[in-house]
Amino acid sequence: MYTKILAPLDGSKFSECSLEHVRAIAQGCGIPEVILLMVNEPVHVAYGMGEDWVRESEAKQKAEAEEYLSRLAKDLKKEGMAASIVLLKGMPAEEILNYAKKNNVGLIVMSTHGRAGVSRWLMGSVAERISRYSPVPLLLVAPPGCKR
Repeated sequence: MYTKILAPLDGSKFSECSLEHVRAIAQGCGIPEVILLMVNEPVHVAYGMGEDWVRESEAKQKAEAEEYLSRLAKDLKKEGMAASIVLLKGMPAEEILNYAKKNNVGLIVMSTHGRAGVSRWLMGSVAERISRYSPVPLLLVAPPGCKR
């Protein structure tokens, strides 16, 4: 049914809660490809910070994200799954949705952060935006201990 699972991650332990479900679905359904995706938001410039600082910050952010995703992909590969990594730059919800549309993703599996009420309103919710506009099926995983 699905040929690709997209697992958006943000580097937090909360986001990694979805990987247990990714593993189960990929192995149980014989899904040939798992894509681990991270979106780095652009570095915002404050007064006194030059272009060199921005370039260095973005390069450091990219290197850390690549290392993180590579480590997780390596773990999935040890379990016999074909895992690849994708690192994008932009606004997370929009980039995840665009990637899913353009790359024939069959299923998105991601964690919520368990925010509710005012904190969700203030912080926004990538998962909520994706649930509203996803062009493909979406499995949202509530991390253990999240507030509902």
